[in-house]
Amino acid sequence: MHALDVLGDPVRRRILELLAEGERPAGAVTSVIRDEFGISQPAVSQHLRVLRESGFTTVRPQGARRLYAVAPARFEEADAWLAHFRRFWNQRLDALETELARERHRKKP
Repeated sequence: MHALDVLGDPVRRRILELLAEGERPAGAVTSVIRDEFGISQPAVSQHLRVLRESGFTTVRPQGARRLYAVAPARFEEADAWLAHFRRFWNQRLDALETELARERHRKKP
């Protein structure tokens, strides 16, 4: 599965946001996702499985718990693909920076 196909799902993106803060047990991830998206525990588990099998997360057992963490390699793949398009938004950001600098200059007494 292409990295952007995995990242296209809002539930999976939210799971990755949670894991970006640090390693978490599957139960803690499930609790947050169920509350925010109103989906069942099996549905959250399916999303965790997709993330694990696609290489976006790692999982390690700790007793009866499973601890999930972000795996950076697939993000590098997505970033490499996006690099082809970065020039489009970099030009706009540069233009925005210029306009903000002009506005700051105009406001100086």
